[in-house]
Amino acid sequence: MLIGFVSLCASVCADEPYIYVLGVAQDAGYPQAGCFRPHCMRGWEDRNERVTASAIAVVTESESYLFDATPHFPDQTYRLSRQAPHARLSGIFLTHAHIGHYTGLMHLGREVMGTRAMPVYAMPRMKSFLEDNGPWSQLVTLENIDIRSLTAGSSVVLSEVRVTPFLVPHRDEYSETVGYRIDGPNHSAVFIPDIDKWDRWPKSIVDVVRDVDYALLDATFFADGELPNRAMSEVPHPFVEESMMLFDALPDDQKSKVIFIHMNHTNPMLDPDSEASHIVETAGFRIAREGMRLDL
Repeated sequence: MLIGFVSLCASVCADEPYIYVLGVAQDAGYPQAGCFRPHCMRGWEDRNERVTASAIAVVTESESYLFDATPHFPDQTYRLSRQAPHARLSGIFLTHAHIGHYTGLMHLGREVMGTRAMPVYAMPRMKSFLEDNGPWSQLVTLENIDIRSLTAGSSVVLSEVRVTPFLVPHRDEYSETVGYRIDGPNHSAVFIPDIDKWDRWPKSIVDVVRDVDYALLDATFFADGELPNRAMSEVPHPFVEESMMLFDALPDDQKSKVIFIHMNHTNPMLDPDSEASHIVETAGFRIAREGMRLDL
């Protein structure tokens, strides 16, 4: 299950903005702590098999922006610096307050990087959560981060790229949850790593897919029954099987826009050679892999 680096850019396009996929697993990465079942043992026994938590970067001519700060922040920012040494890390956009999406912020503090006013873009509840709870509040007090307020539906312009957050239904214990629309000069994308079932969202995900060039969508679980001895209704996500049925009527050129991301350690799609990966790709969809590049 060696995860190789994949490029979707036909030529070197250093001057044009692009999305770079840094991680594709659920919050805890692969393998997950406490899992010693056969599907996890490959990762424990071979570091090349390991996969980091879901995150992407937008890279422009001179800057880069992270979308989510994962527990694998050190590894991901290192790989980003190797991929785009010309692009200074200039901000972080957060989706919500589940552990795989914001806890990497700890590396910005004085114990590690000691950054000065790193822009962190957050919705109102997410902003309050960081400001009112330690240790995150120390990042604010010491001015390691500068929280920039987001409003659903209002865009932030970053050089040649426009970023627009939108609310999605999820388990919002500590913050609201957003996805992002990312518009570049030539192409557009949506990034929705976490959402409850599609029918709980007032928007049509089919229409959303039609309206962009890339749709990086929640693929936490491949199918029902994936978590033994646990009711999967406790952690609602669109099963990949459900999503494929929902998109089944789309023509092939629309299906290929769908790129599944945020896979739990139990999801067989983490293995590029698995039957599940074959089923998804044969149906015309794509699966996010670390190192994937999507031109904007």
